[in-house]
Amino acid sequence: MFEQAFRNIDDVLRREAGCTTELDYTEQTSWLLFLKYLDALERERATEAELDGRKYGFILDKPYRWEVWAAPKDSAGALDHNKAMTGDDLRDFVNMRLFPYLQGFKQKATGPDTIEYKVGEIFSEIKNKILGGYNLREIIDRVDELSFGSQAEKHELSALYEEKIKRMGNAGRNGGEYYTPRPLIRAIIQVVKPKIGDRIYDGACGSAGFLCEAYEYLRAKPGLTTKQAETLQKRTFTGKEKKSLAYVIGIMNMILHGIEAPNILHTNTLTENLADIQEKDRVEVILANPPFGGGERKEVQQNFGIRSGETAYLFLQHFIKMLKAGGRAGVVIKNTFLSNTDNASVSLRKLLLESCHLHTVLDCPSGTFQGAGVKTVVLFFEKGAPTHKTWYYQLDPGRSLGKTNPLNDDDLKEFIELRASFADSPKSWTVDAKAIDEATFDLSAKNPNGGEEVKHRSPQEILDEIAALDAESAEVLANIRGLL
Repeated sequence: MFEQAFRNIDDVLRREAGCTTELDYTEQTSWLLFLKYLDALERERATEAELDGRKYGFILDKPYRWEVWAAPKDSAGALDHNKAMTGDDLRDFVNMRLFPYLQGFKQKATGPDTIEYKVGEIFSEIKNKILGGYNLREIIDRVDELSFGSQAEKHELSALYEEKIKRMGNAGRNGGEYYTPRPLIRAIIQVVKPKIGDRIYDGACGSAGFLCEAYEYLRAKPGLTTKQAETLQKRTFTGKEKKSLAYVIGIMNMILHGIEAPNILHTNTLTENLADIQEKDRVEVILANPPFGGGERKEVQQNFGIRSGETAYLFLQHFIKMLKAGGRAGVVIKNTFLSNTDNASVSLRKLLLESCHLHTVLDCPSGTFQGAGVKTVVLFFEKGAPTHKTWYYQLDPGRSLGKTNPLNDDDLKEFIELRASFADSPKSWTVDAKAIDEATFDLSAKNPNGGEEVKHRSPQEILDEIAALDAESAEVLANIRGLL
């Protein structure tokens, strides 16, 4: 129903000089979708208050409500062209009045877990890139066609938005920070098995794919009570995200999946000192695909017992510290973590094996992450007891993965089935912790059961990784220059 509206929005954005990439298209769609959603939420709350005989206090003052500035209607319910701004008037209102007004909500809000705070945070982080007032009018009209009224409508909107995130993730070499393949996320969740009442955390949440899929997994539980539904809304999910665009998209993604005020904080998780994490901060479940590659300053590395220029190694230490005793985690990391011989890699493997039970390693094939030229593994571990046995599974879909042939749920079906009993097979095997070299703690995924050893990377894969690392280095240098 809404697919054509999304296509039409993208068609207009492609004509805009200020919007040149899939990232821009998603960002600009996001802030408009958010305001349309906020209007629907306010109307729903106002109706509920009226039925209860209460007066509802609107979040937004009247001139800044969607129904007033964006889509005023006449008595027949059609757009009132006499009241609707367009052209330069519309663009100037958005840039000079609407955005400054919404940015002010960050100071007015009672706390970061409120919808008011999210309003202020979002509009402090992005700007309107739709420079043409007539294009803006056309896009607003298309967004106004979308409805958040029913669960079916929200489900369709969330699916379309996920597709936008996927296209955005596929558009660049660093797309993994925005999009982790949903079949892989769903498989990780089925292994970790979060329960209602667990606190679920992703300290590098990107577009919030892990949190959204975990919400869908738990919401589908039969016989969900009103109290459990409230627990899912308010006391289950926490995310942190450093980058502004990913933060905004993550909030919008969770809203479209049904969480009204997502608890996502815009912060650099790695600036937190491990020593400051207390028992009250710890969680039962961690699901994450942290960014890899260097980029953190030396003073940030000082927050960790094992110092490294590899961002993912700092995140892994953070995740281990953030888990409660008995807590479970599923974390994506580069497969080189299993065998690198540098001091940080060896020390981190030792820490993981001694403080957690690393019970499962899923070895993912090349092409799992579109646009990223690196191979990955998923580490599944439980905190509180050392590793005694580790079960490996070498995922092999029997075809080359790519943008036109991505990973799907069926590809992971055997992994989930065999993992239930830790069964050995041509693709799976078990390693006793006693057999691990105590000098290197090498955890390489070498299949002894008839499968091939992990293949050396192709020249193109190596070139892709070099290009990805070059891009990361350029970004780091740009950030450093910005600080000078």
